Amino acid sequence: MKLRKEWVEKAKKNAALEAVKHVKEGFVVGLGSGSTAAYAIEEIGNRIKREGLHVLGVPTSYQAFMSAIKHRIPTTTLEEHPILNLTIDGADQIDDELNLIKGMGGALTREKIVASASKKLVIVADESKKVKCLGENNHPVPIEVLPLAAQPVMLKITEIGGKPILREGTKKVGPVITDNGNIIIDANFGLIDKPAELERKIKNISGVVETGLFIKMADIVYIGKPDSTEKIERKK
Repeated sequence: MKLRKEWVEKAKKNAALEAVKHVKEGFVVGLGSGSTAAYAIEEIGNRIKREGLHVLGVPTSYQAFMSAIKHRIPTTTLEEHPILNLTIDGADQIDDELNLIKGMGGALTREKIVASASKKLVIVADESKKVKCLGENNHPVPIEVLPLAAQPVMLKITEIGGKPILREGTKKVGPVITDNGNIIIDANFGLIDKPAELERKIKNISGVVETGLFIKMADIVYIGKPDSTEKIERKK
């Protein structure tokens, strides 16, 4: 188990180190959430210290914000910089078309907003996140929902073929609350052969704020391995 954990962490770090090479002087960079993106934030901080690099970061979550502060990355907002040069973020699943499932960390809405504002989205992940089809291994689609709409949304998700579960906190009683004050519903749809169609169906449900399906958004994916990194670019 210890060797497996060390292998995964090394793979994550390798992917992050490659992705950060895209960061240039003067860039405004979206800072993703999660454990792999945290390595990218750390490396950006290292480059600032080592090279005197001048960049600004737009965090996608409170976690990313605190990591940026820790590594002395100056932060800004989309109000000040509505167009970003680049976002580096992680993913929970990546299919052959570079479609993604994101949001197991609960930051999907902010992650999608920041990614949408970026000229380029670079995804970093270890090779366990690469799948043939989204939804493999019973992986759910995270859905951010207004608290008022929880039960109606769950009923509608069931009607379109999903199996919804309200995400509960692990160290507190009650549901997980996002940085936006909303709840997360994790919905299992089995193998998702038409992810764009599924995203439209979910987004049409009143009360849904955002889905964890990121369709045709990733430009480059770095798949980390213990001793190398695979680069995959989306076909235009």
